[in-house]
Amino acid sequence: MGDVAVLLKAVAFSAARHRNQRRKGAEAFPYINHPLEVAEMLASVAGVADLDTLVAAVLHDTIEDTGTSGEEIETLFGRKVRTIVEEVTDDKRLPKDMRKKLQAERAPGLSNPAKLIRIADKTSNIQELMQSPPQHWSAQRRREYLEWARGVVDGCLGADEALERRFDEVIRQARAVLAGQA
Repeated sequence: MGDVAVLLKAVAFSAARHRNQRRKGAEAFPYINHPLEVAEMLASVAGVADLDTLVAAVLHDTIEDTGTSGEEIETLFGRKVRTIVEEVTDDKRLPKDMRKKLQAERAPGLSNPAKLIRIADKTSNIQELMQSPPQHWSAQRRREYLEWARGVVDGCLGADEALERRFDEVIRQARAVLAGQA
């Protein structure tokens, strides 16, 4: 199977797994938009052409959010993809505060593909948070999210300069918007 076919297989798999999910924002965008944006950002901003990294980006939330197993990902997409996806998967059995703390603590030890996904994931999340914030999120809660995301990305620095610059620009814009809401 060619690279394009494998990537499209991952897109179809992720879309099927996330088919009934919506993002938390007020506009409740289809969830699949998020992993597609993460993969697109890796390709267009960071110049990532590695198939396993792009497939893992498309699948990065499937274990965490859909009940997909690591074994299933490995069977369909290989061991390397499974390993990358598992690196960026939170253990939903843990309390949310602990999951967030572990993301920041573990960021420096991630593989480079996982760091790239983590940076693009946080960039995508911030863009959506500013475009369509969840209705129940105050400006203060959004500011706290930005600071936490900054801490996670700081642990990933050195993965890709262009992607890091994109994150810096997005968080700068988000902070400016929120400063006007103080």
